Amino acid sequence: MDASAVCFRGSAGGFWMKVAMQYAAVGLVLLVLPLTGCRVRSHDGGHGDKDVDISTPLGGMSVKTDSTTVQRRLGLPLYPGATPEQHKGDDNSSADVDMNFGSFRLRVLAMSFASPDAPAKIEAFYRASLAQYSDVIKCRHHAPVGLPVRTGLGLTCADDNHVHTGKSSDIDPDSDNDLELKAGSQSRQHIVSLQPEGTGTKFGLVALELPHGDDHVD
Repeated sequence: MDASAVCFRGSAGGFWMKVAMQYAAVGLVLLVLPLTGCRVRSHDGGHGDKDVDISTPLGGMSVKTDSTTVQRRLGLPLYPGATPEQHKGDDNSSADVDMNFGSFRLRVLAMSFASPDAPAKIEAFYRASLAQYSDVIKCRHHAPVGLPVRTGLGLTCADDNHVHTGKSSDIDPDSDNDLELKAGSQSRQHIVSLQPEGTGTKFGLVALELPHGDDHVD
């Protein structure tokens, strides 16, 4: 087993680490190289959460799960009355996953919530918030629902972000009831996913910085 596998194996658990590993596949050419000097540091991130920092000669990765910090950096407001979505064996409803390997930079900020309000009400709330980043597109099955079909910065529903913001194992990605709102560009996206649950809604908030295009992080 190469040192990269040792580095990432068992360093952090839970849903959002699985999300991070989905994105790590994008930089696999970097991660599978034989590495030496890998260091893993785990520490209390506050509010009972666990943070992880991984460093290698080629770069590093950090996972922070403090919900207050993640929400401040995510760039979207919290829906009034929403509660963090948590499941047995995975107490983390939020994460800030930051990967830096040379010129390769990838960041995922994500939070999951539940609300007693209907999806339409939450959709209206976040449409207004997402508008600060660009036109807002509505997607289902990676296809646009209504107009516009593309943001002014070039983002489309077909630009698969590979993140499933719902956490439950019974989520059907092909459900006609689930949808996403997207704003931004291909390399800097803000996403709100909505899934009806009874008379309420489960929803996820995601901000992505991807190694694509010419956008730059401020």
